[in-house]
Amino acid sequence: MTRSLRPDAVLIQAVIAGALSFAHLHDLADAAGQSGWKAWAYPISVDLLLVAAWRRLRTARRDRSAWTWFTIALCASLGANIATAGLLDLEHVPAWLRILVAGWPALAFLGGTLLVHSPDEPAAPAHAVDEPAALDVDMHRVDEPTPAPVPELAPATPEAPPADVPAVPVALLDHARKIADAHRASSGSPMPADALSARLQLPAPMANAIAVQLQLA
Repeated sequence: MTRSLRPDAVLIQAVIAGALSFAHLHDLADAAGQSGWKAWAYPISVDLLLVAAWRRLRTARRDRSAWTWFTIALCASLGANIATAGLLDLEHVPAWLRILVAGWPALAFLGGTLLVHSPDEPAAPAHAVDEPAALDVDMHRVDEPTPAPVPELAPATPEAPPADVPAVPVALLDHARKIADAHRASSGSPMPADALSARLQLPAPMANAIAVQLQLA
């Protein structure tokens, strides 16, 4: 779908300002000895370098060369507009200004080429990985000794606790059984009930109930 162009005050003002600046640059180039088509090409060269530097700044704001060429083109355009305001006798243009105008094409060509072929800013990685730190951790890692295998014991069928013995949670009973099995594997003898009670730090009724179900002395 095509979009129709509508009159806009800012657009009209930009066209008028561009036309006036173009005319001032043309008059200065013509007065400096660039007659004919060269006087018309001079303002195009200045404005194109200004636009190229501005487009470069939109994609790479940290590019110092783009700022440099933008400043040079802006000074050339602004200087020409000021010079034609009556501050300079266009009938007798000084030699240094003739030299600047004559050398501008080479300068503009160099600036445009550098702006076009300048590399873009590298994009930051989404996830930065600190590989040296990870490598340092691997180099200083100490392998832990593998524990000796514990012989499996046939699970004993717990007897039903008496009526006055408190009920023991299954998770707590499993934890106590693991402690008792580890003691049996390391010492070769069953773990005393008082030692298990001290290890679990439980009230006496609960510790006695666990000892009864695990058949500890």
